[in-house]
Amino acid sequence: MTSIFSTFPLLQKAAPRLSKEFFTCRAARHSSLIRPRVVQSLSSKSPFLRAFHSGTSRNATAGVELGSTLSPPSPLSSLSKTISNVKDQTIKKSFFPVTSDKVVGYWLLGSAASVFGIVVFGGLTRLTESGLSITEWRPVAGSLPPMNAADWDSEFNKYRSSPEFKLLNPYMTLEEFKSIYYMEWGHRLWGRFVGLSFLVPAIYFIASRRVSTRMAARITGIAGLIGFQGVLGWWMVKSGLKDDLFAPGSHPRVSQYRLTAHLGTAFLAYTAMLWSGLSILREHKLLADPVSADKVLSVLHSPEMKVFRRSIAGLAVLVFCTAMSGGLVAGLDAGLIYNEFPYMGLGLTPPKSELFSEFYSHVPDKSDVWWRNPLENPSLVQLDHRILATTTFTYVMGLWAYTNFSPTMRKVLPAACKRGMHGVVGFVWLQVILGISTLIYLVPLPLASAHQAGSLALLSSVMILGGRTWIPGRSSKLIAQKLARSGTVMKRAMPTNGMPSNGRLANHSFGNGSLGKGNLSPAI
Repeated sequence: MTSIFSTFPLLQKAAPRLSKEFFTCRAARHSSLIRPRVVQSLSSKSPFLRAFHSGTSRNATAGVELGSTLSPPSPLSSLSKTISNVKDQTIKKSFFPVTSDKVVGYWLLGSAASVFGIVVFGGLTRLTESGLSITEWRPVAGSLPPMNAADWDSEFNKYRSSPEFKLLNPYMTLEEFKSIYYMEWGHRLWGRFVGLSFLVPAIYFIASRRVSTRMAARITGIAGLIGFQGVLGWWMVKSGLKDDLFAPGSHPRVSQYRLTAHLGTAFLAYTAMLWSGLSILREHKLLADPVSADKVLSVLHSPEMKVFRRSIAGLAVLVFCTAMSGGLVAGLDAGLIYNEFPYMGLGLTPPKSELFSEFYSHVPDKSDVWWRNPLENPSLVQLDHRILATTTFTYVMGLWAYTNFSPTMRKVLPAACKRGMHGVVGFVWLQVILGISTLIYLVPLPLASAHQAGSLALLSSVMILGGRTWIPGRSSKLIAQKLARSGTVMKRAMPTNGMPSNGRLANHSFGNGSLGKGNLSPAI
């Protein structure tokens, strides 16, 4: 039989170089207490070979000590552990800083104020029926109004071909057209300003690394939401320019669905800007005095505060839904019927046959009556808005009573949260008065505009209260790390009897969610 070395000459040359360990049974090695030989100094080998040999050596020694009861890990397993240890010890520096610059917070609040203004101005545009005066969407060329008589005649001729002119304003003059045109043009120009005043600084702050990683992602999302809002605006206007609105009995106006979507996106963008700006400023205030901030967060971690925190979150959702139902009311002009309160006709509600009328059904079997009426029937839409508004008012007053008459909440609730709760109560009372007045006086322009602004102001007050009540998880971690680095250990002053000076048990410690019962919170 021909030798294997004659068939594979290279194997004959490589055979002397192979380690004896390669041909040794591992179990036999352990039983005979065979220890691996180190052929070369580990310092002269590559990291892979060092990990391989060091792992083999350690495993062999462990096998001797354990009497071969356990099979040792393979050399590749040791290599994996070595690589993992090196990876854990490597400190990776993020591209963005840990905290965002204070200037970013002020910029976000300024952007939120601009969005607040455009929402109010958009309401005025809707109330003056100016939204359909511009029948084209030109994001760049439309930035300038008509500059001469020929341009005005061209724009007026376009409007004359729209359903709104032919059915509602057939006798409108050029001067009257200019007034509504400037209203809609101003609204669109403000929208462009909101987009540019947000996008350009956002690019600068992100490129110059003045925001944290999370805030950079949030700002990018808000910028996308602003662009989407512009697209939604034109999509809404298009719904009022359809040819089917020329049909007899039609009322040229934008779709209440698209109007509510446009309004809701604006509310979301505003809320995101407001919340992000407040979060940055609050984080800086907490980190400026981590010892006091830890006391504040410990109070917020109280089990007694859990119900209140969740209640504020539910209130924010309720206020938002009530405002969106107001968008449906505006889209259907539902505020022009049943101009009395609390009654609607002969009772608190209109007849059931009116609330769920088959007139609004679009299918032969009338199976869509149950969902079309709440969205398209002005009587039921107004009733829904009344119910949601009354529920919001009752919710706020109940929460206020809970914070003022509950002995536990009076002791635990921070002073800043109490002031925030009082602000919410004031705004909800103002909003109820404005809403009833707008209804009774047949939707006058000043009251209706103030009512829309009041809804956004009420939502703002709820978000501010939430910022003082909800636990900032990221800030809590940063505060704990800062206290740990400084070696600060928070301890209450304890008298000889083991009780604090206020006579209640003190079990506060930072970073673990435990707290004292006292009101320790400054205004944050």
